[in-house]
Amino acid sequence: MRQQLKTEDRSSEHTKINTTNSFSHKNGMKEREKYWKKSYGDDSTFAQGYVYNKNQSKSVADNPQNQNCEEEVGRLESFPGSDATYRILEVGCGAGNSVFPILKVICNTPGTFLYCCDFASGAVELVKSHSSYNSAWCSAFVHDVCDDALPYPFPDEILDVILLVFVLSTIHPDRMQGVINRLAKLLKPGGMLLFRDYGRYDTAQLRFKKGHCLSENFYVRGDGTRVYFFTKDEIRNMFNLAGLTEVQNLVDRRLQVNRKKKVKMQRVWVQSKFQKPLLLSVNNSEEAMKKYPYG
Repeated sequence: MRQQLKTEDRSSEHTKINTTNSFSHKNGMKEREKYWKKSYGDDSTFAQGYVYNKNQSKSVADNPQNQNCEEEVGRLESFPGSDATYRILEVGCGAGNSVFPILKVICNTPGTFLYCCDFASGAVELVKSHSSYNSAWCSAFVHDVCDDALPYPFPDEILDVILLVFVLSTIHPDRMQGVINRLAKLLKPGGMLLFRDYGRYDTAQLRFKKGHCLSENFYVRGDGTRVYFFTKDEIRNMFNLAGLTEVQNLVDRRLQVNRKKKVKMQRVWVQSKFQKPLLLSVNNSEEAMKKYPYG
């Protein structure tokens, strides 16, 4: 009888429905259909875990590119570092001051791969032209972290570590949260983001003259570059909003003395570690069940 019902359902629907055991009965199918109609409209249909309206379903069915999934899978599997078991990304690598010390270690560590990116194409070329650079364990590329639509040369959720050192402060405050959100998607569950940047009331901030302040705690230097000075609470809030958990978040204060110039500088930096949770929290799971009560 159950097999007969399934056959009838398939003959009456033009779209294959991805069901679980709890919806294999006719009543369950009706309840699920009501839910999708109510949430997404009368023209919607549920196909293989995604919601489409009728026009979208027709487009998917008629698009020959969707008939060759093997090519897309092959493309994703062939990204740089696809064979690695431990992956690191440095954002804002510059000319490679951190890249090459890292490469010196990982070249002797099988299964480790380093990605590094910078907005400046000249800096990336300098990294690639260095004698220590080897595409077998490193991939340097030009990337604008403020452009959410710009893809990375690897899939989401594959990175074990992201280095974000003196980069976020150069970005306009209105765009910082979007940058952190995007980077958080690149981390695998359990992955770690390491952060270091300028702290509030660093000597560099106190020395800015009138006319250099663009907005609160955001300044422009004489060379045109910009810098923001953070509090650790600001950092905690932004990274928590991106779904990351605080592991370390401290203010590093140091007195630097230039004996030749007889100048003292009270330096202030914020240094933090944030981790992507291994599992969804109970609250997030409950929210997901409320939004999608039928699976």
